[in-house]
Amino acid sequence: MITFDISQWRAWAPGRSAPADWQSWANGQYLASSDATAPDVSFLPAMQRRRLSHLARMAFAVGWPLSEGHAQLPLVFVSRHGETPRTFSILSELAARQPLSPTQFSLSVHNAVIGLWSILRGATCEMTALAATGDGFEHGVLEAAALLAEGAPAVLLIITEELPPEAYSPWIDDVPFAYALGLLLTPGKQWQLAPGAAPANPTLELPHGLSWLKAMLTGCTSFTHTGKRRTWNWQRQP
Repeated sequence: MITFDISQWRAWAPGRSAPADWQSWANGQYLASSDATAPDVSFLPAMQRRRLSHLARMAFAVGWPLSEGHAQLPLVFVSRHGETPRTFSILSELAARQPLSPTQFSLSVHNAVIGLWSILRGATCEMTALAATGDGFEHGVLEAAALLAEGAPAVLLIITEELPPEAYSPWIDDVPFAYALGLLLTPGKQWQLAPGAAPANPTLELPHGLSWLKAMLTGCTSFTHTGKRRTWNWQRQP
């Protein structure tokens, strides 16, 4: 079992950016939105914004405000599917025998987001990019907790997924909408997370990060996430 505090959080999805938007979503209110909506990253110079994909913009939109006041803040970036739209575009160009852009290729790798983050923030501390199956959120929390245990005063955790191209729809069904969630973890005992054995038929309506956000906003103090190999038991001090 690990324990930690979550001192701040931010989330973004099309039509949902303010805490009140997410509270309404957690309470079951439908919010009409367009998946073409772009996150606000106006805090970056225009030349720097041009290099950011939609996925990177989501990550920066939730992570940048949480990192203010922290000169060197360790970062754990989690995405199961990563830059799938950018990679699909590269594959389409290959199929059409078109020349490839070296910049597009270099930004399609899974750790491109944390590379850009390091450059734009001038950060040289620990940074990790993870790609896991359905419980990548919990693996990111474990990585962040390990950094706290090594002495980091705070760790930034960012979880983000982008809607995949339509061609992938038969295989990717765990992204209800494009979203990003940022958490600032600090030492403490507010939250407890413990793994357990996985049930025979795991079911979960939402990705684990969004499920956690909904549970937190609705005041749940105990809930469970299930993956293919384990169950994750969450507890929060009332």
